[in-house]
Amino acid sequence: MSEFGSVRIKLDELIRTRGISKNHFCHLAQLQSAQLNSYLDNSVTRLDTAVLCRICMALDCRIEDLLEFIPR
Repeated sequence: MSEFGSVRIKLDELIRTRGISKNHFCHLAQLQSAQLNSYLDNSVTRLDTAVLCRICMALDCRIEDLLEFIPR
C-alpha cells in the first residue's frame, strides 16, 4: 500500500457472481489468461483503460463495481 492508499480490483467477485468461467470471460474481454491472472490477484501495477473498458463491457458493469479505492 502506498502512502495514499491502494486500489482493489474486484474482478474475481464479479466473474463469480455472473456465473461465467474464467476462460469464457477471457474470450469475452479479449484478454490473455496471464493478463487476467494479474488482474485477479491484484498484481497489475498500471491499469490499462482499454482493458478496463473491455472488462466492464464483458461483465455489463460500471467501473466503480470493478475498482475500490482503499485509503491509507
